[in-house]
Amino acid sequence: MFRKAWLFVALMAASGSMAAAQDKRVELAGLAGWTFSDGVSGGAEGTLGDFTRIDPKDSFSWGLRLGFMVNEHIEVGGLFDSQKSKLTVTGTLAATPSSTTNDIADWTLYNYHGYVAFHFGDPHSHVRPYFLGGLGATQFGSISVNLAGASRSVGGNTQFSTTWALGVKAYPGGGNVGLQFETRWTPTYIKSDAEGWWCDPYWGCYTVGNAQYANQFELMGGITLRF
Repeated sequence: MFRKAWLFVALMAASGSMAAAQDKRVELAGLAGWTFSDGVSGGAEGTLGDFTRIDPKDSFSWGLRLGFMVNEHIEVGGLFDSQKSKLTVTGTLAATPSSTTNDIADWTLYNYHGYVAFHFGDPHSHVRPYFLGGLGATQFGSISVNLAGASRSVGGNTQFSTTWALGVKAYPGGGNVGLQFETRWTPTYIKSDAEGWWCDPYWGCYTVGNAQYANQFELMGGITLRF
């Protein structure tokens, strides 16, 4: 009887250890994919030409993220993302009188966001869809260009941005190494153009602006680890 009691205690302790080992709270992921980007429109005149639009070019991107599962469904964490792109301008360059779209210089964009993700389904399921929302900043890197015999350097700029994603994590073998696939949208406010006037009998008249955002739409996949 005494031996059976000790055997029972040992089995309970072992099962508790296994459960604790399966309670993985930290997740680390590395993702890579393709980003579809757009910029903003507007007139700009200078010695290099007249431009009507500026955009980052669609290109390869990669990212890292670290998250902590607060409970069975909610994850909080931070992500970093880098897009190796090119600065493209649409308009009339001094060297080319006709209106064209030209690649001007290499341009790297960085995203830094804190996020909260909600996971659907059973926490022990091999496949878990999730929705992610985050706040942070998008950094537009500096550029150097030599155009029409003139050398120009433009410093980088960092703007507040949000990020939103839908994705899925799959653990085919039920272990701690899985696959992660995600589509993510990151809008970054750039400027507002005056659109007209709005008049109110109490507050008077004021200009109305049309906000313009630079958008990044990412399709990514990679490896996720939980421990």
